[in-house]
Amino acid sequence: MSTTVPASPRVDASVHIFFRSDAELRQYLGEPWASRGFPTPDTSFTAPLGGRYTPGSRPDPASHPGSDPEQVGGIVFEQQGFDLAVLHPMTVGVLPDWHLESAILEATNRMLVERWLDSGSYADRFFGTIRVNPNDIDAAVKEIRRWTGHPRIVQIGLPMQTQAPYGRPHYRPLWRAAVDAGLPVAIHWEMGQGITHPPTPNGTARTYQQLVGFQPLTFVFHLMNMIAEGVFEEFPDLKVVFADGAADMLTPMIWRMDTFGRPHLEQTPWSPRMPSDYLAGHVYFVNGMLDGPGDVDYASEWLRMTGKEDMLMFGSSYPDWQFATTEALPSGWTGEQRAKVLGANAADLYRLPVPSPVG
Repeated sequence: MSTTVPASPRVDASVHIFFRSDAELRQYLGEPWASRGFPTPDTSFTAPLGGRYTPGSRPDPASHPGSDPEQVGGIVFEQQGFDLAVLHPMTVGVLPDWHLESAILEATNRMLVERWLDSGSYADRFFGTIRVNPNDIDAAVKEIRRWTGHPRIVQIGLPMQTQAPYGRPHYRPLWRAAVDAGLPVAIHWEMGQGITHPPTPNGTARTYQQLVGFQPLTFVFHLMNMIAEGVFEEFPDLKVVFADGAADMLTPMIWRMDTFGRPHLEQTPWSPRMPSDYLAGHVYFVNGMLDGPGDVDYASEWLRMTGKEDMLMFGSSYPDWQFATTEALPSGWTGEQRAKVLGANAADLYRLPVPSPVG
């Protein structure tokens, strides 16, 4: 397949991929890690009724949904009509043994490159996210440097559920490595049940409804901490993608941070600008199927607030049960807004191959 795409490409900015099975993961791991015990990506306290994956996403009874490049490419490109896709590998969760987790992520990255980016019918239309461990900074930096320069690696992936917000100073070597590599950082909700903090301010969710209701707030904690601690001031070229939706939470929360932060900027000399000034060019979101006001008259105005129209990218989240199609996007968006979300923003952020228009 050729990498030549239309001048305004349609980009699916979040396709979730998996190992075919636990056995395949252990084969990639090798010993001593292959004999260790760890959860699967599908282990969690809460799950949606009716299953975690969209029907028809399992390539065969013995394989995990979203694990076959040919099937995924056929659905994303042939059925859904996208030109390019950014892959985000899902893994087992934040583990207490950070050496084991780093080994699993290293194996995941090799699987991503070998099976999806360097081979197969759709390899030249897939772009990848390398997964790194925020609890093992040295290994994370090494893994970033290992894959820097691969033509199909376009971002770094971190879990949303960490033991500390991402503004803390011990993460600085991670941000420096990302900037040096010229790669955005995608922060995505991790699937496997590990040693993460409770996913809501009220503790561990008892029901899936509670989890979905509170989950978007998690990105707010990271973003506000990164702004207040001067991460974007220190690293002006750092770009962060919150890949689980929740852009609808940005406007009210950043307005509140601006309102209460304005009288107290002298308390943060390392972050001297208004909080909202750090958004443009630094912060991006993948849309979520449950986000925003929906198909209403003021949908276009809502997307324009706080510059969200330049931050939002379409992501199907295939093969999740929340698999989104472009039919769910509000009809009230302008044509320019729709073009930005469906591909222009992603093509710009990830420097995807977009040919110049003829003439």
